[in-house]
Amino acid sequence: MKFRVERDVLAEAVTWTARSLSPRPPVPVLSGLLLKAEAGTVSLSSFDYETSARLEIPADISAEGTILVSGRLLADICRSLPSAPVEVETDGNKVTLTCRRSSFHLATMPEAEYPPLPALPTISGTVPGDSFAQAVSQVIIAASKDDTLPILTGVRMEIEDDLITLLATDRYRLAMREVPWKPATPGISTSALVKAKTLNEVAKTLGSSGDINIALADDDSRLIGFESGGRTTTSLLVDGDYPKIRSLFPDSTPIHATVQTQELVEAVRRVSLVAERNTPVRLAFTQGQLHLDAGTGEDAQASEELEAQLSGEDITVAFNPHYLIEGLSVIETKFVRFSFTTAPKPAMITAQQDAEGEDQGDYRYLVMPVRLPN
Repeated sequence: MKFRVERDVLAEAVTWTARSLSPRPPVPVLSGLLLKAEAGTVSLSSFDYETSARLEIPADISAEGTILVSGRLLADICRSLPSAPVEVETDGNKVTLTCRRSSFHLATMPEAEYPPLPALPTISGTVPGDSFAQAVSQVIIAASKDDTLPILTGVRMEIEDDLITLLATDRYRLAMREVPWKPATPGISTSALVKAKTLNEVAKTLGSSGDINIALADDDSRLIGFESGGRTTTSLLVDGDYPKIRSLFPDSTPIHATVQTQELVEAVRRVSLVAERNTPVRLAFTQGQLHLDAGTGEDAQASEELEAQLSGEDITVAFNPHYLIEGLSVIETKFVRFSFTTAPKPAMITAQQDAEGEDQGDYRYLVMPVRLPN
């Protein structure tokens, strides 16, 4: 095999494909990237039995062929090369990368032992990449990081006709976002539990490539695929029954408060500087004002006041500042709306365009309050 390609093109392709490599591969060959040169393109693939990634780049090919080479080492080398064309050539069980005066010789791995990549399922529909990326970023903050509860490390995708609903929870907060899409089959009704890590990678790397094709297998393979801009990712779905969390959103909320989003984020960050680990920030809503404070007794204390619009009775609540900041930081509107039933019950946070308007409704973040001593 022998081909020539621009360094930036190769480095980006190798870096993207190597993202899917497992830090602890079940077999040694799965630490490799599979490069296949034919018909004017070089395809790069990675696989760890759960997640696969594949893309193609144009190249000047002198000799077709296939090699398997250490993915992380290749990525490190490509990033370090000068900005110039790179020539890749095999010689027996070695591969040589040459770029200007730099030359690297790497041992190849036995590609015959590399497992076949799963095929992309039939395309189920298409979603705008930017909308999907925003929706994923808003929801995955609530997915659990605790691998002892693998079901909660996933994001539930509920598909009903032309609407995708993303849901995630770690038992302390819950995020839900709706995003329209174009289904291949009108009236489709299905659901899938996708790893939050997979969705995060898709959002980051495919979100800016235009429309994203979503492919859900309709057999027992439990596979989902994403395709955009010549890049393809597949992943096994998380196995198990996701809790029915939609019912946790309150049907009615007699108390509403509206605050400027960015002002509130900055105020919570400042006040929470004195909040020790696992201690809350208190928010007291009164007519026209929000009072924030943290810290108790002889320890450091902080407080701040902001303008706020309140509808309903005065209410004082306390939240984990980390959960509160994460939920507020993914809201892009000028105002944010808090909806309460009572102080001990979860509070719902939604986006709002102006101080007097209605909430937008496509994104909802439910966060459990911390019980106050009194």
